[in-house]
Order: sequence, then structure tokens, then C-alpha cells
Amino acid sequence: MKTAYFGISKSNRVHFDKEIQQLKKSLAKHSIELLVFVDKYEFKLGEEKKMMTIAFEEIDKSDFLIVELTKKAIGVGVEVGYAVAKQKPIIYIKRKNANHSTTVSGCSDFSIEYENEVHLSEEIEKLIKVLQF
Repeated sequence: MKTAYFGISKSNRVHFDKEIQQLKKSLAKHSIELLVFVDKYEFKLGEEKKMMTIAFEEIDKSDFLIVELTKKAIGVGVEVGYAVAKQKPIIYIKRKNANHSTTVSGCSDFSIEYENEVHLSEEIEKLIKVLQF
């Protein structure tokens, strides 16, 4: 099974339940597991180095990244930079009319601007078929 690392800030995560559930379903159809880092791991103050070490290990094990940046997040930008250095494909997603991240867009291989979770699912499935992950 392939794995997609999902980058989103912990503070933004609560606003994207529908999108994440829909992505999990869509990717599962193609035998791809969505690893949502902020859901899988919990870190305490003072464990920042441990957090980033584990994040980088998970990115290393992943086949590609999907990053949600409807709301910009520095930590997600760091994950993107690491993935670029490791030559991992990156899919940048954001809600329609959200601020555009020129930095992440410039580092990404693909971008999706979506209207809702259904539209996101449709666009991801089209892309996965083209990429043949």
C-alpha cells in the first residue's frame, strides 16, 4: 500500500474533517493510505525536535505529500521544503478564494483549488489516475 503524508497545521485541522474523510475514501480506492500527521501524533511542549524528527521520518516513508493551506502554516511550509529536498511529489490544496501561498505553489508539483469536499475528492481522483500512484 502506498502512503500520502497529509500536512496541515494542528490549529487548522478542526476545520477540515469533511475534506480529510473524503480524501481518505478517495485515496483508499487506489490503495493509498492518508497519514494525517497531526491526528496520529501528539507532542508536548519541549518535544519539538522529536516532533520534527518523526515528521521527517514519516515524509521519508511516504510516496507523496498533500498539503492543505487554506490557512497558511509555517510548519507545513517546513514539511514542504523537506519533501522538495527528498524529491517527493507535492500536491498543494486550498479552498477556492483562500489566500495563495506563492512559496508552496512554487515548490508543488500540482495544485487543486476546491469548492467543497466533494469537488476536492473528484479532483484528487483525477490526479491520482493521471499520476498512477
